Amino acid sequence: MSNVAITLPDGSLKHFNGPVTGTELAAAIGPGLEKAALALKIDGEVLDISSSIETDSRVEIITRKSDDALDLIRHDTAHVMAEAVQELFPGTQVTIGPSIENGFYYDFAREEPFTPVDLEKIEAKMMEIIKRDDAFVREVWSRDEAVRHFTDIGEKYKAQLIHDLPAGETITIYRQGDWMDLCRGPHLPSTGHVGKGFKLLKLAGAYWRGDSNNEMLQRIYGTSWRDEKELKAHLDMLEEAEKRDHRRLGREMDLFHFQEEAVGSVFWHPKGWTLFQCLIDYMRQRQNEAGYVEINTPDIMDRGLWEKSGHWEKFGENMFTTEAKEDRVFALKPMNCPGGVQVYNQGIKSYRDLPLRIAEFGKVHRFEPSGALHGLMRVRAFTQDDAHIFCTEKQITDECRIVCQLILDIYSDFGFDDVRIKFSDRPDMRIGSDDIWDKSEAALKSAVEATGLEYSINPGEGAFYGPKLEFVLRDAIGRDWQCGTLQVDLNLPERLDAFYVDTDGEKHHPVMLHRALFGSLERFTGILLEHYAGSLPLWMAPLQAVVATITSDADDYAVEVRDALKASGIRTKLDSRNEKINYKVREHSHAKVPAILVVGQREIADRKVALRRLGGRDQEFLALDDAVARLAKEGVSPSGR
Repeated sequence: MSNVAITLPDGSLKHFNGPVTGTELAAAIGPGLEKAALALKIDGEVLDISSSIETDSRVEIITRKSDDALDLIRHDTAHVMAEAVQELFPGTQVTIGPSIENGFYYDFAREEPFTPVDLEKIEAKMMEIIKRDDAFVREVWSRDEAVRHFTDIGEKYKAQLIHDLPAGETITIYRQGDWMDLCRGPHLPSTGHVGKGFKLLKLAGAYWRGDSNNEMLQRIYGTSWRDEKELKAHLDMLEEAEKRDHRRLGREMDLFHFQEEAVGSVFWHPKGWTLFQCLIDYMRQRQNEAGYVEINTPDIMDRGLWEKSGHWEKFGENMFTTEAKEDRVFALKPMNCPGGVQVYNQGIKSYRDLPLRIAEFGKVHRFEPSGALHGLMRVRAFTQDDAHIFCTEKQITDECRIVCQLILDIYSDFGFDDVRIKFSDRPDMRIGSDDIWDKSEAALKSAVEATGLEYSINPGEGAFYGPKLEFVLRDAIGRDWQCGTLQVDLNLPERLDAFYVDTDGEKHHPVMLHRALFGSLERFTGILLEHYAGSLPLWMAPLQAVVATITSDADDYAVEVRDALKASGIRTKLDSRNEKINYKVREHSHAKVPAILVVGQREIADRKVALRRLGGRDQEFLALDDAVARLAKEGVSPSGR
C-alpha cells in the first residue's frame, strides 16, 4: 500500500499510509471541519465527501461557505423536490432536474397540470424530507439493470436517458431513503444539509429534451441558498426586479411594444425611438473621436458568402433564409462581420492604412426559440454597435488596450462602474486550425494582460471564429449582464480573401478584431431601463421636460417656457389640458419624466417656474432663464452632444 500525500489549499501537506476518504481527511484536520464538510474537491473536480483519495492530490474540503457549495445545495434541492412530487402525486414521472443560476428546476410528466397551491404542498413535503435527513448513497448499476428497473416502475423517460448514454458510461444511481434517481452526482452527505433556504417560484411548460417535436412536460422552478437570510435577500431582489421590469416600464413610458405578427421584433414608439437614437448618437460621437469610420451593409446576402465565411455550417440553424425568384438562396444576416470584410476588400490596402477601424450599426436577425424570447433582452431582430478593426499582428495589443479602455469609459458614462471581464477560449464547434487558435488566444491574452485589467477564464465560450473578451456589467440591484465583446480573428480575413501589402511588398492577411460595446442596442436599452427603474438621467430621457399649466391663464407663458427649453435643446412637451395640476404631475411622474415645470399666475408675474424633479417631493422656484440654463447643462450627453 503506497503513501498518499495531500496538498491542502493553504499549501500544507497531509500524509496517509494509503487511500483516505474525504470524511477521514476532514476528521484528521479537525473536528470542526469534519462536522462542516459537505464534499471534496480533488484536483479541481468536485466529488462526494465519501470519495476515496487514491493518489497524491491537491484537495479542498467544501463547506457551506465554499463557492462550490451553492451548486451542490441547488442540485440536491431539485432531488428533494422530485421525491416530494412523487410522494404527493403518485404516477408522476421525473425526467431532468439540474441546478441553474440562482436555483434549479425539474421537469415532470403528469397529465393533470400543477397549480400554485400544489407548489405550497410540495414545499411542505420537501421540509419533511429534509427533516428526515436521509443519506445520499451512490450506487453503480449495470446499464441493463438500470433500464429494466426504471421501465418496470413506469419511468420511461429515465429509462430512455440511460439507454442513450454513451457505451462504457458508468451508470450511477443516488438513493435518498427509499427514493432514487439517475444522477452523476456529486451530492451533499444527506437531505438535511439542504437546509431551509429554498422556495418554489413558478410553473412553466418545457418540451422533453428541448425538442418541440417531443412531449410537453411541466417544469417547476425554484431558488435555493445557503440559508434563509440569503434566500430573503434574493427574493427581495426578485421583487425589486419585477418593479423594474423593462416590459412594464416600456408600457408606462410609452416606449415600445411587441405583437404576434412580428415575433421577437420591436415596434418602437416615438419616445422609445428617441431613446434608441440617443444611444446611437452618443456612440457615434465616441467612435468618431476614437478614429472610426462608419459603414452600412446589406441585410440580405447570398448563401455563398455565408458558406465561405463559415456561418452557414457553424451558425446556419440560427439563420433566417429566403429563396428569390431566380432560385438563389439568400440569408438575413445574423452577424455584420462578412459584410464589413467586403467593404474592406474594396481597393488595395497598405500597411500604412492600418489599423483601419470600421463601425456599423447593423441590424441582424437570429432565430431564437419563441420560449426564449424576453422583451428587449432576447429578440430575433436587433441592432449591434459592431466595429471591425483591421490591423497587423504587431498592432493587436495596442488596439485591444484602446478598445478595453473605451468600453469601460462608456459603461461609466451610463452609470456602470462595476464591470468584470471574462476570457472565452475555443469552443468545440469552430473553424480554423489549432495553430491559428493557439496564436489568436495568445494574442488576446497578451493584450488583456497588457491593460492590467483583471479577468477570469470562461472555457469553451469563444466565438466559432476566434477567442473573445466578454464585458459583464453589474446593475443597481446586483444582476450581471454580459454586453460588450472583443474578439481576435485570424480565420475570417483568410476565408474572405482580405489582405494588405506589407513593407516587404507581399500580400498578408490582416488580423480582424470584432468589437461591440453595447452589444445589442435593444438589450442595452432594456438593461438601462431596469438599472435606473425607468428614471433615466436627463441627458438620455426621451422626454426630458414637461411644462404644465395650473390654469388656462398661464397658457401663453407656458408656450414661451416650452419654446425656450426647446431652443436650448431640451426635449419638451406642453401640457395645457383642463386638468388639476396634481393630476398632471402624477401622470407625468408615472411616465418617468425627469423634470416638470409648473406655471401659474405667480410664475407669470415673476417670470419664474416651479421646477419639480422626478422622485422629489419639493419644488424649486427659479427664474426662467436659470431653469433653462440648468436643464440645458444636464441635457448634454457625456459625449458632448
